[in-house]
Amino acid sequence: MSEKMKYQIVIVGSGTGGLSTAARILHDYPDRKWDIAIIDPSEKHYYQPLWTLVGAGVFPKEDSERSQADFIPDGVKWIKQKVTTFQPDQNSVTLDNGAVVEYDYLVVAAGIQMDWHKIKGCEETLGKNGVTSNYIYELSEYTWENLRNLKSGNAVFTQPPMPIKCAGAPQKIVYMAEHYLAKNGLKDKVDITFCITGPGIFGVPKYKAALEKVLKRKNLEPKYEHELVEIRGEEKIAIFKKVGDGSLVEIKFDMLHVVPPMSAPDFIKKSPIADQAGWVAVDMYTTQHVKYKNIFSCGDCSSMPTSRTGAAIRKQVPVLVKNMVSYMDGKELLAKYDGYASCPLVTGYGTCIIAEFDYDGNVTESFPFDQAQERFSMYMLKAYVLPRLYWHGMLKGRA
Repeated sequence: MSEKMKYQIVIVGSGTGGLSTAARILHDYPDRKWDIAIIDPSEKHYYQPLWTLVGAGVFPKEDSERSQADFIPDGVKWIKQKVTTFQPDQNSVTLDNGAVVEYDYLVVAAGIQMDWHKIKGCEETLGKNGVTSNYIYELSEYTWENLRNLKSGNAVFTQPPMPIKCAGAPQKIVYMAEHYLAKNGLKDKVDITFCITGPGIFGVPKYKAALEKVLKRKNLEPKYEHELVEIRGEEKIAIFKKVGDGSLVEIKFDMLHVVPPMSAPDFIKKSPIADQAGWVAVDMYTTQHVKYKNIFSCGDCSSMPTSRTGAAIRKQVPVLVKNMVSYMDGKELLAKYDGYASCPLVTGYGTCIIAEFDYDGNVTESFPFDQAQERFSMYMLKAYVLPRLYWHGMLKGRA
């Protein structure tokens, strides 16, 4: 007989959203008695925004890694299994070991799925033949190995269709690679090819204009509406499909930095809590499920139409927690998430633009100066301040 358990609140996922939610509940409502379980088998926790700087040789990858056990809040049950199915009509989830976990309230914060398999030949060549990705912890240092050993040829970088997590990351490594090559007198020997599936460099006009200036200064001309569809690793050929007419373009590479297409995790896609696109179907302002009112979701797996960034989760979690507690107490859900997202766009070693915006593309900057200007201070914020805020503030429910 499979084991059966029940908790007041079950949180699926121990990434940024899941841990922040558990910590925020305990921090904001310390006088209430809570019975919370987090379901996730991951023994390690990663601060993934650092991987761009790992790929550029600034930090070792180990600086981004911590033990998951150190961040599971005291008093919260950690179930080290995977969720396989949701039974929202029975207020339960089933685990990969067959156990059923029941809940009064459910928070789904399961992150996003990287679909490497959608690029033909990609999985077979990742980590060799010069094919790398800063979206994989183990390969972030392989990016740096490729970059520092590149003396001639063509360095190719890709950006897939949206949505993806940390949508600025595919271009940050391009800017840092250009800066590295320029500093080492290799700009005339190494070509940089940046292929973007979308029609432009950024969606918000203010930051789009700023980044276009960066591109011009660096003499970079992205190939827009080029989607990576196949890699022939041993031949060192990347094949792109033109979005407009579907024609194929072959590009030779000596180094290839791949960002895969992404989607909601399969176990969510196939569940009753998903919308037609596969994301957890929630109200974009309250984070509450549109059908099952005792379910809430935040972060990359939710249907909220905003950028998948840690900064977005930082604003979503307090709204989720306040609204979930209000729903528990039979009160109106008054907290609203406005779609805030932030993207620190590193433009080189020591320079950064901080983009901040909401659902409507309105600029929502936090500092009393023009954040579209490249600044050393914003680079220091990105590299040294934000990681500390994450580990010691956000994951502790204090920021």
